[in-house]
Amino acid sequence: MSSPHSLPQALAPRHYSTVNWVGLHTLYMKEVRRFMTVATQTILAPMVTTLLFLAVFVLALGHAVDRVAGEPYVAFLAPGLIMMAITQNAFANTSSSILISKIQGNIVDLLMPPLTPLERTVGLAGGGLTRGLVVGVATWVAMVPFVPVSLAHPGFILFHAVMASLLMSLVGVLAGVWAEKFDHMAAITNFVVTPPAFLSGTFYSAERLPPFWQGVAHANPLFYMIDGFRYGFIGHADGSLTAGILVLLGANAFLLWLTYRLFATGYHLKA
Repeated sequence: MSSPHSLPQALAPRHYSTVNWVGLHTLYMKEVRRFMTVATQTILAPMVTTLLFLAVFVLALGHAVDRVAGEPYVAFLAPGLIMMAITQNAFANTSSSILISKIQGNIVDLLMPPLTPLERTVGLAGGGLTRGLVVGVATWVAMVPFVPVSLAHPGFILFHAVMASLLMSLVGVLAGVWAEKFDHMAAITNFVVTPPAFLSGTFYSAERLPPFWQGVAHANPLFYMIDGFRYGFIGHADGSLTAGILVLLGANAFLLWLTYRLFATGYHLKA
């Protein structure tokens, strides 16, 4: 009888370091290739949709709203639309990945490999983060011929793009884990994700809102995503940039911990 030491290398037990880098990279690349395989649907379609939003709002309101925060309305609107595309696609990538795996019965492909809960969280969120950033860059490039886009503070653009994409990726993971069918996901999208997006100052300046609704907007993490991101382009912010940075860092840390706990306990996950 062969001893473990005499087994061929392919059959011998594998030993991993503290982090299973091979498994983590494999999960991340699986998530990236998942949306890159259908790039027309996952990258081109959101880009065209965002350009249509831009065209409709500029044509409909461009004459009525000439300038916002001292900037042409189209220059004010563009960063908000780019951020909306980033967050929507980051959320869609992770939520659909988990929910479809659960419905099709191949969630075992995520649960069985030798990955820790933190590695699963990072791999899935990294895929959503990447899709959000790719869509954001593609949308920005498509807008350049039509919008006088300046880069006042590139560091703020990069920071808020990454933080927003990561946050919505983690929200997507939580939604995918909780949802058991497409109706559940539709409810989350319609009643949890969409309302804060429209109350975040995407299409307007929060300074024009009544005092009560300004307070509601400032309690919305999506407001700080868009406000800081827009500041990076036009150099104007409606709220506190420091508060926005702290809110995004705190929200991402909490969501990262919560997602880790769900994977660690196996909540709503079946192998």
